[in-house]
Amino acid sequence: MKHAWGGFALACQFLTIIPFPSRWIPETIPSTFSMALRWFPVVGFLLGIGLVAMDRALEDLFAPVVLNLIILSLYVAVTGGLHQDGLADTVDALAGGTTPEHRLEIFRDSHIGALGVTGLVLSLGLRYAGLMALPGGMREFTLLCMPVVGRWSMVLGVWKSIYPRVKGLGASFIRNCSSVDVVIASLALAIMVGAFFGPMSAVLVLCVGSILVRAYVWWISRKIGGITGDILGSINEGIEIIFILCAPMFLFLV
Repeated sequence: MKHAWGGFALACQFLTIIPFPSRWIPETIPSTFSMALRWFPVVGFLLGIGLVAMDRALEDLFAPVVLNLIILSLYVAVTGGLHQDGLADTVDALAGGTTPEHRLEIFRDSHIGALGVTGLVLSLGLRYAGLMALPGGMREFTLLCMPVVGRWSMVLGVWKSIYPRVKGLGASFIRNCSSVDVVIASLALAIMVGAFFGPMSAVLVLCVGSILVRAYVWWISRKIGGITGDILGSINEGIEIIFILCAPMFLFLV
């Protein structure tokens, strides 16, 4: 029980800005990181509950065009902008790098380039447009499941991947992910998405999401020799955006 709680606390600490006392994570050993990965979709669901709660609390105070921007701002704030930073760094590295070594050097640069800013603005714009285009009755379900799908995609992304540096943010997760972790995270995703969108939608998300994530990991690994924490952030952003934009299709699968 203590081991499971330590994994949950570590997952929350990594994915959000919510502080956890160090005594709640007694040992950051390989098995703790492995356990944390199993909790990623659950942490995503808790984030989704928070988004829905804020959406309900503010829906009578703001017009939809304003409310969507507030919800997205809160979402970025509670996750510390970690995934947005990863996306911007990834765009800069892929656009500006000429060799794997050069691209990894750009990842280390704390500055953001023009193309990184462009990618960040476009990603937030697509999220906003996707929320605005959601049919009535799908908004809450989408807000609940979007963070779940994003966190699951990161678990799938680290599976059997290589970390191209000696150390760094996300290295311990990448090096300690097992097939059991992926299966448990995938089951959690299937249960949560299936509960709100139906079993056919859950199967579609698992199948299409798996193909997209693993294809991206294969492609990006050829570019930099593996994946980094920034790459995981870009995976989360990309899959969440696709989920929002494609959510109306689930109406035809119910």
